[in-house]
Amino acid sequence: MRLGKALFSPSPLVDSSFLIRAIIIINCLGQRWRTDAPAADLGAFSEVFLVKQKSTGKLFALKCIKKSPLSRDSSLENEIAVLKKIKHENIVTLEDIYESTTHFYLVMQLVSGGELFDRILERGVYTEKDASLVIHQVLTAVKYLHENGIVHRDLKPENLLYLTPEENSKIMITDFGLSKMEQNGIMSTACGTPGYVAPEVLAQKPYSKAVDCWSIGVITYILLCGYPPFYEETESKLFEKIKEGYYEFESPFWDDISESAKDFIRHLLEKNPSVRFTCEEALRHPWINGNTALHRDIYPSVSAQIQKNFAKSKWRVSGCCREPRAISAGNTSRCQPAMSRASAGWLSTQTCILQAGIASLWGVWSNIPCCRQNWEIHHKP
Repeated sequence: MRLGKALFSPSPLVDSSFLIRAIIIINCLGQRWRTDAPAADLGAFSEVFLVKQKSTGKLFALKCIKKSPLSRDSSLENEIAVLKKIKHENIVTLEDIYESTTHFYLVMQLVSGGELFDRILERGVYTEKDASLVIHQVLTAVKYLHENGIVHRDLKPENLLYLTPEENSKIMITDFGLSKMEQNGIMSTACGTPGYVAPEVLAQKPYSKAVDCWSIGVITYILLCGYPPFYEETESKLFEKIKEGYYEFESPFWDDISESAKDFIRHLLEKNPSVRFTCEEALRHPWINGNTALHRDIYPSVSAQIQKNFAKSKWRVSGCCREPRAISAGNTSRCQPAMSRASAGWLSTQTCILQAGIASLWGVWSNIPCCRQNWEIHHKP
């Protein structure tokens, strides 16, 4: 079934150094759920290629996802449905889509500026105001989602990428695999990432879009100190602490942070979702909309804590109970490892895997007769 007009034809390889910077191949085969997920839930083969629009010469990311032979991928279908509905300057755009008998092909906006933590570490100087500007963009985008009846449900630093490498680049929200289009404003499926998930989700209570605001509070906390507000040695203890809503502004890490910033976080990390700040309320807070965010350099402390507490490979929180996971709907005391997703902004240096991946995709698209009009693959074996 054709879903769009995304069509492809090959062109010669570009310089290999450009390949290394512009293409990422993620092979999720072998990434299995920790608990009792059925075989149909295993990760599919997902690759992202650089493509050029023939009519404009603009570059985009082509996300190729192999279909499961056993079942429909409801998560992918949901992500596609959400992305087709939205368009915002701080949300990665779905440009086009079609499917073959074996693959889905998503032409996505190219997000090449790298991850949030990488950008902080590269700065050398970093202030509350810098964090405030990031959160302002996130709040604006999430407010747009909520106004359109969409809840992201998996907001975290890994899903915040910079559009370009330029210093003044916009931040982009990515990965809508767990997002939900509200029917009546209430949801019940327990999902998200431990450490960022709201108390009402862990309590297996019906919840609303307020869960996204909780996650933004967690992200803000991390951006100002370099470590998460909730941490325990076991997942069960971690979940209990989140459900209690217990966290601290520990000395010396928070000694130089303004009271306005702490007040902003308190309103977002409010245990009661009916009292918790909405995006609109958060955008009116003086730490976001005023001049209370300090310009004092907090880079030494924050950068040291980020490098200590987060694993470099995918900026996952270090330690077994702090690794991002998808929460099991049946039992929130157990977690399932979240399947790797291909982010258009991530870059790979595994040249041999790149070449193999390109060869595999060449075999897929070269036999599709309608693939020679709008899009051009930048690389072939």
